[in-house]
Amino acid sequence: MPETPLSEMIRLDGQAAIVTGGAKGIGRGIAARLVEAGAHVVIADVDEQAGTATACELGAASFQRADLASARDIEALIEDTVGRLGRVDILVNNAGIYPFSPALEMAIDDWDRVHAINLRGLFLASRAFARAAIARGSGGVIVNIGSIDSLHPSGVGLVAYDASKGGVLMFTRSFALEMAPHGIRVNMIAPGGITTEGVTTAQGGVPTDLITQFLARVPMGRWGEPDDIATMALVLSTPLSGYVTGAVVVVDGGRLLT
Repeated sequence: MPETPLSEMIRLDGQAAIVTGGAKGIGRGIAARLVEAGAHVVIADVDEQAGTATACELGAASFQRADLASARDIEALIEDTVGRLGRVDILVNNAGIYPFSPALEMAIDDWDRVHAINLRGLFLASRAFARAAIARGSGGVIVNIGSIDSLHPSGVGLVAYDASKGGVLMFTRSFALEMAPHGIRVNMIAPGGITTEGVTTAQGGVPTDLITQFLARVPMGRWGEPDDIATMALVLSTPLSGYVTGAVVVVDGGRLLT
């Protein structure tokens, strides 16, 4: 059998993708790469102003407000995408929050909100997507954005975030096993320190010495950029990774090596 040309394997023409938390940062970077590859991208976010602006800038994209803590919003997101575009082929679960607080000082509401978005919302979106893909008989791709903290804590003060991202890792592996017979591939990217608007804001509550110590342990000597994650998400969304499922791809400049 002749090999498919590389130029075709990187294309997503005619496909529909959803990127949660796609208005800014890593999500925006992923949406931009998927659009460049030919997909129509639905940007799902709670930030209507930023989400609408990003959709306009990218062109082949649309915005839908969705709170990943709301089961109703998630169901509507999948249903509306299929209703408007006739299909949904790719789901990138990127939305996540990471309030900085030591465990002994964390409010229960903050813990619950982190898990509602980072893990419960990811599960609900994945399930709704899979049901739609199975009903259509088309297979599909789910890319979960975890963290290097899925594998190893990067510092004190992120206990709720780390617990949620550890859950994303095991959900990815377990759901990949369940979905493989349906032709749905499920993989996870584990980013290291990435420069985004959210991280910059969050660093207001993170001690400066922890930020300095983190960067000092990155062998490549720099923070990552959103496109470092976006290009990997593109690979995992295309036939370039057609025999890959249940995998965890670490993109951290070598941080976990130290």
